[in-house]
This record gives sequence, C-alpha cells and structure tokens, in this order.
Amino acid sequence: MTSLTCFKAYDIRGKLGTELNEEIAYKVGRAYGQIYQPKTIVVGCDIRLSSEGLKQATIRGLNDAGVNVLDLGMTGTEEVYFGAFHLDVQGGIEITASHNPMDYNGMKLVRENARPISADTGLKEIQALAESNQFTEVATKGTTQKYNILPEFIEHLMTYIDPAKISPMKLVVNAGNGAAGHVIDAIEEKFKALNVPLEFIKIHHEADGNFPNGIPNPLLVENRDSTRQAVIQHGADMGIAWDGDFDRCFLFDEKGQFIEGYYIVGLLAQAFLLKQSGEKIVHDPRLVWNTLDIVEQYQGTTVQSKSGHAFIKDVMREHNAVYGGEMSAHHYFRDFSYCDSGMIPWLLAVSVLSETGKSLSSLVEDMIEKFPCSGEINFKVKDSQSTIQKIFDHYAAQNPEIDKTDGVSLDFGAWRLNVRSSNTEPLLRLNIESQSGKNPQPIQYYVDELTQLIEA
Repeated sequence: MTSLTCFKAYDIRGKLGTELNEEIAYKVGRAYGQIYQPKTIVVGCDIRLSSEGLKQATIRGLNDAGVNVLDLGMTGTEEVYFGAFHLDVQGGIEITASHNPMDYNGMKLVRENARPISADTGLKEIQALAESNQFTEVATKGTTQKYNILPEFIEHLMTYIDPAKISPMKLVVNAGNGAAGHVIDAIEEKFKALNVPLEFIKIHHEADGNFPNGIPNPLLVENRDSTRQAVIQHGADMGIAWDGDFDRCFLFDEKGQFIEGYYIVGLLAQAFLLKQSGEKIVHDPRLVWNTLDIVEQYQGTTVQSKSGHAFIKDVMREHNAVYGGEMSAHHYFRDFSYCDSGMIPWLLAVSVLSETGKSLSSLVEDMIEKFPCSGEINFKVKDSQSTIQKIFDHYAAQNPEIDKTDGVSLDFGAWRLNVRSSNTEPLLRLNIESQSGKNPQPIQYYVDELTQLIEA
C-alpha cells in the first residue's frame, strides 16, 4: 500500500510527478465514484500545463466507477461549484493548484449542492481507498460529455447586482494569465448588451499555463505592481486581480492602493445590508472590529466562525447567513450555495460604489483610520503551541479578554491580537488591530513587541 502525501486538510495538493500524477488522479476519481456513487458529476480544470492530463485521468477513474461526467473544460473553481449546485448532478471536481508554484497541482472536491469534501467530511476515506487500491468493478461504465456552463454562470452572477443602477466606471482587470479571463470577457459582452457603462482595461489577460508574469497570487506584494500601475496610468476607478483559479479576488482603489481583505469583508457586508438589513454576516476571528462596527451600523447580526472554508460554510448554513468573509480574500455567499467566489465580490463592490457615489478609497479610508490593522504576519517557528503559550503568559498580567475560537485572540480594549497555527503550512500567523480613538500607540509598536517575543 502506497501512502499518498497529496491529501491535505481541505483539498488535494502536491508536487507533480512524485506527489501527484495521472495515476494518482485516476485513483482519486475512482475512489470518489466508489464511495459516493453519484449518477453524474461536473469536472473542470485550470490553465496549468498538467491540468488537462490530470483532468482526463480523473474522468477515466470516475467513468470506471460507473459515474457519468460533464466535462466543463477550462474553468475556475467556482464554475465547478456553480455546476455542482445548479445542474442536476451530485458533485464536482476542479483540477487546480490555485496559487501554488509551477511544479504543483491539486484538486478541490465537492458533493451535491457543492458541499465541501475535506479531511473530516470524506477526504480521508477517499485517501484510504486510493491507497489500498481495493476498487470494485462496475457492470456499466460511465459516459463523458462536454458541457458549457458559462452562459448560465453569467446569468447567475447578474442576480447579485442591478445592472440599471451601475454608474459609469473604468476597471483594471488582471487575470494573471490564469483562468479568470474568459469569464471577464463574457461579463463584458453581457454588460454591452445591457448598456452597462463599465469599461474594462485588461492586463495579463490571456490564459497561459507558463505564467509569463509569475504565478497569479496577488497576496504577494511583488505581484501587485502591474495592477497598481495600470490603475494609475488609466485613471481607473478600481483594480481587480485574481489568483489562478479565481476563487479569490483582490481589490485596488482608484489610487492604485491594495486594500486589505479585512476591509473588503466590511464593504461586502455593507453591500448586502444596504439591500436587506437584519441579515446575518459570518466572519473569522483574526480581525473583527471593523466588521462588527459596519454590521451594527447597517442593522445586521454578526456570527463568528473558525477560519477555513469548511467551518465558515457550516456556520453560514446553520445560521442562514447571507454572506461570510475571511480576511484572506475568501468570500462566501448564501445564494451561491455558501461557496466562495472571486467574481461576486467585485460586482458587489461596483454596486456599492454606484449606490453610495463614493470612491473606493473614501469608502475604506474611514474603516482603516478607525481600525488600523497589521495585515497577516507569518513566522516560521519550531513549535507553534509553545510559542502561543509564551505569548499567552507574557500578556496574562494585563488580563485581556480571551477567545479560543481559532488559535488565541487576546482583547485589551484598545488593541487586540489573534495568533494561530496555519491549517495548510508550517507557520504561525499573527494579526493585530487597534481602535484609533482609544489607542495612544501605533500598530507598529505592537508588531515590534510581538515579533521580538516570537523570535526570541
């Protein structure tokens, strides 16, 4: 029995050749089919050079397990999610390594209604069956047919906005040579037909698995320049950049400034509460004050969840929340079967800009001024738990309010911190925020203090 190292907490990811190859992809497809026995599922893949081959191998495995497949072709993750809840199918698989390095690939798996399959909801079982090779033969193999989901996906995206209310705007869109370009083109076409006065300035638009402009990951500071410069050069109202499978989007204001994902959560909460006050908004515990402030201002209710898509989706379902947001730029929507999308957020942002008549910088400036934050700071440490304990002990005498929803949050009234182990990497993640009205110290003061403590 070979042990497979590509199975992670939320998905499958690994180095090509050694950790993930077509043989392994075949086994994953076969195991998925044998365990869940769906009649039909949707399968798509991103633009990486290895993705099409891995997709075909996965489909062969599914067919051999008796599953029919609708092959969606080159898609972003959310087109597979959409297919999984919109069509008469019982699940979906997207072949993608998102923002991982060139020599990686992976898979994201969902069940009916796009419910996530992660380590504690079936991924371990798939792993065990793929490792053991105990596959049963089926009487009838499945079939495969190509299916174009794009027109239905675009129709669905239009339900989040009122196209008649969109003000004239110029947007820089940066697909990073990933999978987002074809959706932007289709939205642009739709907008032209509806006379929506939006102009798109496209950079790094062509899908290219060689990634001539680097792996699309706008969380890396060095990847932001091209979007920033294009916004300034074209006098655009907003810049939008996506990761490779476009389930995350990142916004830049009209000055070309990158906006922390934390403040986008507040902005999107505002977008929903402008339409319908009283709705529930789910957030993670890393940074909270701005979200609490906005949701209270617009008569909503906040619900806190552990970080990570499986947790947020569960909490949203439980509370029937309209929207859930993580500062890592994952945004989840009730009407999107609680899945994350990188297309809905920027459409909602355009809608808020149109409705308020304000620029993006002025909308977030107030938030940033009121609740400055450090952004997420990552540390490589030998032992996360003992480091967290050290922080805990250091501040114990100050009697902070303690919350252990995810890692440890310490609230000192004027400032707070959250420190947690990464779910996906050997890292300790630190977030700090303060309330400018209450606090004599700048954020950097606390960043320096904690950096010293962690690295000592």
